[in-house]
Amino acid sequence: MDLVYNLLVVLHLLGWAIVLGGTLVNLRTPKIATGVLHGILTALVTGILIVGIASAGLAGHDPNTTKIAVKLVVALVVATLVILGVRKPSRVTTGYLGAIAGLTALNVAIAVLWR
Repeated sequence: MDLVYNLLVVLHLLGWAIVLGGTLVNLRTPKIATGVLHGILTALVTGILIVGIASAGLAGHDPNTTKIAVKLVVALVVATLVILGVRKPSRVTTGYLGAIAGLTALNVAIAVLWR
């Protein structure tokens, strides 16, 4: 089960990398790249699976539920912004993309720095 857990962590990180990269690439011509939607959905699903496996004691360590709750809220805000931006591209501005990129960086920072 450790292998599955570690593969999910890799997919989770790749999902966030797609969100950040796709957002930063389109800052000059504000639009949401198709990959950004897929990236955030990948990050959300794999994150939930990672926490489920860790909480069940099958692999990893016992998760900090407060940290996970904060990360989930940030991820849901990013997902909402991405979905709304895909549905109505006219609302996407440089600031809108900056918010997505900033919240993505915040989520990564919480994962790494919060002990």
